[in-house]
Amino acid sequence: MTDPRIDRMARLLTGYSVGVRPGDRVIIEAEVAAEPLVRSLVEHVLKAGGHPHLLVSFEGLDMMSGMDATFMTYANQEQLEQPAPFMDLAYETFEGRIRIHSASNTKLLAAMPAERIRKRRGALKSVLATQFDRGQRGELRWVTTLFPTQAYAQQADMSLEGYEKFVYQANHVQEEDDPVVYWQGVKKEQQKAIDVIQGSNQVEVRGPNCELKLSVKDRVFLNASGDHNMPDGEIYTGPVEDSADGWVRFTYPAVYQGQVVSGIRLGFKEGRVVEATADKGQELLTTILDTDAGSRYLGEFAIGTNFGIDRFTGNILFDEKIGGSFHMAVGAGYPETGNHNQSAIHWDMICDLQQDSEILVDGSLFYKDGAFQF
Repeated sequence: MTDPRIDRMARLLTGYSVGVRPGDRVIIEAEVAAEPLVRSLVEHVLKAGGHPHLLVSFEGLDMMSGMDATFMTYANQEQLEQPAPFMDLAYETFEGRIRIHSASNTKLLAAMPAERIRKRRGALKSVLATQFDRGQRGELRWVTTLFPTQAYAQQADMSLEGYEKFVYQANHVQEEDDPVVYWQGVKKEQQKAIDVIQGSNQVEVRGPNCELKLSVKDRVFLNASGDHNMPDGEIYTGPVEDSADGWVRFTYPAVYQGQVVSGIRLGFKEGRVVEATADKGQELLTTILDTDAGSRYLGEFAIGTNFGIDRFTGNILFDEKIGGSFHMAVGAGYPETGNHNQSAIHWDMICDLQQDSEILVDGSLFYKDGAFQF
């Protein structure tokens, strides 16, 4: 018998996040551990009149790139730099995409040289760009989620049973028979914050871990309430590309393809990262920031609003939504926000704002110690 939480999750993803319609071609990306959710997704895509197409990996950390341990270990330079034509075709022509993070080993690439990861990312830049571009035009409806595995539970220092409960509660499918109602409520509440900040010019973030100014002039703030991520809970935009000035010390570790970089401090001048240090993972940080011309510029500025995610788990899908935090992503921006920074990477980094911290918008207090001030 299918876990009712999994069935509710599948209905939420197909009916709300992607909104599968008759005739839609939907690619479902997962690792084999997510079989129960994949089966339920196929069922609900078919019931909606869509056409499910599976891309399942045995040990994939990133189904989009084929960046699994076997490929990354044995591929030569030509193979590393070879694009993924099937993914290009799917992302250029399909109507829906559901990606399920479901790793059975989160450390598969922990010892992989950063340069090999950088080369593979560079070869797949077109896939990420297509996702963002077609997503902006409403031609590709996509969502990323997670299926709880033992590996993720260990990474979060939790039992599998406890982690399953944490995941399903964060998605609001643990008990709610109709989680769509909950996420519609989140959208309504977050819109209040967007209504205040939209149309402003300068944002200033101040606190013990941040002294940063950036411009959001003519940029659009988006309401993240379950359309592209599940779970969700943030408002975000793409800052003016050359506007960031100051520094941020990110209070949470940043994880990149299973490798942990902690104690990151970035310094910005005219939008570009000009200083980058880390207590752990300095070489990886430098290598990834040097991926391409856009990887040292910001593609995203966001405020996390999900206080149901009450701990750091080492998984960005959850951690970037932590209530009382803000995060920024170096690399590719979302065109629908007005940001057009292009890069093969989009790497989120998170900073806590719950103590002695504030956000000013055009000089007025907008956010203080983890709460909106309006």
